[in-house]
Amino acid sequence: MKPILTVIAGAALCAALFAGIAVSQRSAQNGAPLTAQDYIDIRQLIEGYSQILDNCTNNGNTYADLFTADATFGVSSQWGSGVKIWFRGREQLRTAGGGGQNACRPPQQYPEYHIVISPVITTAPGGAKATSTLLTITNKTTKQGDLIHWEGGYEDTFEKVANGWRFKSRVHVWPEIKWTDNPADMPARDLEKE
Repeated sequence: MKPILTVIAGAALCAALFAGIAVSQRSAQNGAPLTAQDYIDIRQLIEGYSQILDNCTNNGNTYADLFTADATFGVSSQWGSGVKIWFRGREQLRTAGGGGQNACRPPQQYPEYHIVISPVITTAPGGAKATSTLLTITNKTTKQGDLIHWEGGYEDTFEKVANGWRFKSRVHVWPEIKWTDNPADMPARDLEKE
């Protein structure tokens, strides 16, 4: 009987946790409350982003589908300010997601895989926002082994549209990097020096 009571107590604790999140969100003055399903859907969007970014499909359209039609992707060296918008709207985001003129651009010789962890999701005017941490793994063994690298994180805003939650804006914040105004002007990376 005790294992069943433990399971019931655990389920009750989980339900109370989700209820507590919902109640705390109701008290937020900056946006409508998020439901437990909203948190799950936003988390799924964040988690699915890396898989789609790292494996271009459908000529970058699958990547662009993660965003609202008027969304932006930007970069910054500071949390909360200094954003440089690199991509705006569906066509630019499709290109950012690996899309070329007729097909996905060829993969890199040593691809870098993105891992987004620890998102903190809160309500915001018009939807929700989140801050998360970005790690990358490079598929190339060096003297240091396969590199796992901290690359700042993301500041996101989300909007719920007819087909679910989407990124309204995504900003890659990496304080170690001096970002250029245009992605084409960024110097080549040297992972062994990072």
